Amino acid sequence: MITLLDKDTGQTVASISDEDLEFLVEHLEETSGDDTDYWIDVDTIDLLEESGAASSLVAALRRALGERDGMEIRWLR
Repeated sequence: MITLLDKDTGQTVASISDEDLEFLVEHLEETSGDDTDYWIDVDTIDLLEESGAASSLVAALRRALGERDGMEIRWLR
């Protein structure tokens, strides 16, 4: 399993599958080949949902984002 973390607080956002991670890597912008963090906001989550992201992933990202305009998440194996 992969752990998604809120980069600012260090709190766990969700545990996700390898398939969910592959989906994020395919759909989010990376600054380098070994990038493990992503900026997300409501529009990004909506785009992920429209592109077929797992409902559990979308729900976890929405919960983590809450009322903030955006946040950085990172993943760990």
